[in-house]
Amino acid sequence: MVDTKGSTSTSKTSPDEKPLKLNYKRTFIIGFAFFGILMLWQVYNTYCGKFLTQMFASLQGYSYDDLNLPENASVLLDVQYLVGIVMACDNIAALFLLPIFGHLSDKTHTKWGKRMPYIVGGTLVSAIAFPFIPIFYQYNNLAGMISLMAIVIFFMMMYRNPAVALMPDLTPKPLRSRANGIINIVGFIGGGVGTILAIPLSFKNYLGKFNHSLWVIEIPFLVASILMLVSCAILFIKIKENKLEVELEPEMRRGEELAETVDKVDDGKMSRNNRTTLILILIAEVLWFMSYNAIETFMGNYTLWYLYSSDSNTGILTLISGLTGVITFMLAGRLADKIGRKWTIFIGLCIITLATLCLCFIKPSGNQTIDAKGFNNYDATFPWPLYIIFGFQGIGWALINICSFPMVVELCSSKKIGRFTGYYYAASMLAQSMTPILIGLIMKFTKAWWALPIYSASLMGAATLVFIFVKNAKAKKVQNKKGLEGLDQD
Repeated sequence: MVDTKGSTSTSKTSPDEKPLKLNYKRTFIIGFAFFGILMLWQVYNTYCGKFLTQMFASLQGYSYDDLNLPENASVLLDVQYLVGIVMACDNIAALFLLPIFGHLSDKTHTKWGKRMPYIVGGTLVSAIAFPFIPIFYQYNNLAGMISLMAIVIFFMMMYRNPAVALMPDLTPKPLRSRANGIINIVGFIGGGVGTILAIPLSFKNYLGKFNHSLWVIEIPFLVASILMLVSCAILFIKIKENKLEVELEPEMRRGEELAETVDKVDDGKMSRNNRTTLILILIAEVLWFMSYNAIETFMGNYTLWYLYSSDSNTGILTLISGLTGVITFMLAGRLADKIGRKWTIFIGLCIITLATLCLCFIKPSGNQTIDAKGFNNYDATFPWPLYIIFGFQGIGWALINICSFPMVVELCSSKKIGRFTGYYYAASMLAQSMTPILIGLIMKFTKAWWALPIYSASLMGAATLVFIFVKNAKAKKVQNKKGLEGLDQD
């Protein structure tokens, strides 16, 4: 370095003074695990609820043509709580499995690392079992299909917690919101791939046709499984967990000192302030996941049997939501740096609450013709305002997701990341266990599809109110590299 006198002197920045920088390339590769999770989840949610609706109706003696008759309209609503119970059972199991696998991975030490054995094993079994779900549907074997759904979910839970914990394991605390944004972008790309796989295969073309020759419905499941295995292989080859933990130890130690918490975090007992913050975050999380998962689980049925529209439109809504979410993820990290994670999440909650309230006013539109058998429901026009509503939902959901997980793991030391990741995902699974059954029962007794958006908006509003009481602890000022200068090519 040249001083003002023209003489040359050399100075070295100590490790404790070096600016923290996010390794975008490594973070993106870590996101490949999340890519597989959301891709599988999207295909799962797109088809399984509809599979179950038709199969439960068939057990009661109703064919698909029968369900189109006006006098049988209530049958669809009557079976939704059964659909909700099945969709929730796996989540109930996950409620217990997530903390267990998180704690186990914290204590695991292998040559592959502590998270990688669970990621590889869980991905392998899930990918093998997943394509068998539509096979059991084609043969109208309800017990077999439910059993396969349970196997897939169990092994998804085996690797989901360790996969998500891998990011905070290898990222200093002040950089985790941006890292989480990148992870979510990769995950949303996976969800987009799952959606694109489903759009050309409109489910209405296969309803009422339990026929084992219809192997085309197998395509989304098979492609998703193959891509899961490929993404897992890339992650395993590129991320050497043990080596990276040693290399990053100085940065991780400094990140602990710059944490965005009310009180100091160590390996001992949580402070009262931090414990209260954790509880409030988890309560709000349960409420917002109950709201969001209700729409996610039943929107396909809502579109098909209430709006009388092709279920391919649900895939387009998901793509729009994902696209606005990805754009938001690119910007939300800097917003969180400026106003704090609490207010970033609060803005997201307000946006989704208002968007879901707007959904309450969307009614079926277009021409519905009547023939000798009943309604020709698919002549209805898809309500275009839904595209705008779901665009805003994507923005709000991204603002919530980019900050909520980092807020939870910020409250623990590096030795407890797996356990606190388990708390975070246990709360989400508790919500997803309750909400399909609850909204299914509500629709059964109200005999009304419009109960879905009212239920969802009410819970999101409740989450907003709870989150007001979370303390907004601003991070200490830290010299983080910005933009391209933060890219680490090591």
